Amino acid sequence: MKGRYNSYSNFLKEKFGCRVHKVSVDMGFTCPNRDGSVAIGGCVYCNNDSFVPPYARSRFSMHTQIKNGMNYLKKRFKAEKFMVYFQAYTNTYDDAEKLEKLYREALIYENVIGIVVGTRSDCIDREKLALLEELARECFVSLEYGIESIYDRTLEYMNRGHDYKSVVEAIDLTKNRGIYIGAHIIVGMPTETEEEMLQMAEEVSRLGIDSLKIHNLHLVRNTPLARSYKKTPFHLFTYDEYIDFVIRFLERISPEVVIERLFTDTPRDLLIAPLWNKTHNEIINGIREELERRNTFQGRLFKIN
Repeated sequence: MKGRYNSYSNFLKEKFGCRVHKVSVDMGFTCPNRDGSVAIGGCVYCNNDSFVPPYARSRFSMHTQIKNGMNYLKKRFKAEKFMVYFQAYTNTYDDAEKLEKLYREALIYENVIGIVVGTRSDCIDREKLALLEELARECFVSLEYGIESIYDRTLEYMNRGHDYKSVVEAIDLTKNRGIYIGAHIIVGMPTETEEEMLQMAEEVSRLGIDSLKIHNLHLVRNTPLARSYKKTPFHLFTYDEYIDFVIRFLERISPEVVIERLFTDTPRDLLIAPLWNKTHNEIINGIREELERRNTFQGRLFKIN
């Protein structure tokens, strides 16, 4: 681990020896809690426009999305290699034959070295994992699970349509297949105490994941949660509170887990709250400076079970 936390950028540089970035694509998937299979309306906090870049829209072909994304990332970040990120909604929510066609199509582009697939625990099975395992023998394959919370009452509040047991079982099925396992969690839900949020660090560390994205709850326009908040407001992290929280969270995470994200980015025109008035780099620097000031680091309080 270089620095005070195990960053994803360092992981990519060490693994591939160059600048690698994800090119997001939206291939028109939906979710089982949107189409009525397990619920309707989707997750209460979700507005896809708040996290998918403008070039990744299902009205464009995959070819257009990948080419536009590559050009953008080359200019802005000097990216040299790419992973095609199936990001919007649930990207294993189809039959394996159709999924294989999409995944393999993404791999034909020069300088694409792998794929990243965002999904839910209830939309994965042995057949789909066998497909991803086969692809992982040819290139880098990452499967990102939206865990969101380890507490069933929170998952119910979110309208996820599955429980935490489903997450544990899906990750167990994914292990030992050569697939890089990523995970997302959300902290700041009104159904959890701060200590319960902190306890998620050690729990997800023991799941066997490779990387973690930590999202602080944002209220985004045109979501059920935003409408609920307008009627009955609840507390959201202030900037100073979150800096303190995320450092204590990092201290409890296994030092082996790669940290892919430390906070949520939402376009300002879609963000209702919290309004920190900080840039992405200012928040990153704030976390790093506080880690230095406290002379602490990822995993300092992690207890091997």
